Amino acid sequence: MMNSTEITALHDAAFTQPDGPHADISAAIDPLPRWVRTNHRFNCLLWDEEDLARRTKASDAEITANKRAIDGFNQARNDAVERIDEILLLALKLVDEASARSDAPRANAKPGARLNSETAGAMIDKLSIMALKIKAMKSQTQRTDVDESHRSASAAKLTQLQMQRADLGACLDELLQNCAAGKAYFKIYRQFKMYNDPRFNPALVAESKR
Repeated sequence: MMNSTEITALHDAAFTQPDGPHADISAAIDPLPRWVRTNHRFNCLLWDEEDLARRTKASDAEITANKRAIDGFNQARNDAVERIDEILLLALKLVDEASARSDAPRANAKPGARLNSETAGAMIDKLSIMALKIKAMKSQTQRTDVDESHRSASAAKLTQLQMQRADLGACLDELLQNCAAGKAYFKIYRQFKMYNDPRFNPALVAESKR
């Protein structure tokens, strides 16, 4: 089990590593930090591709390539969220082990436990995005090609982002503590992304028939 302080430290540390946050994650580390870091990696890749996709002077082919990459990274990001939830719920004994990796995981909630609408994995995913926002906004406070009003406004926004991350981290810690105490639970929610699957995307189905 990891708490929010450890998770945010892992997110921030990825930006300072020699290979950067995009580096592949070693399979040697424990599963939970590996999947937290994997989720963060794909969020970082998504962030960069989203920036590139908004270029106004890029060719149609370049934007198409960006969109293809975004779809793949988003799928991998969501897959990592599901792995995080599986690991946490198995550790908390709140999911049936035999069904945990299936399309229909069975919850083992204790009587009277409150169902949380958001999973811990989804909250960790949001913490990853908050780390990216904080890094990006901090860089705005350090720019020398803008006036002081831009840096000052960015600093105010940075303070708000840091508060939001702290609040989210506290909510995550509370959820996991309540789950461990039998007061709450969450479920593994399969995303069932259909747009990447040629069996389900109607445009791809029609294309395959032509």
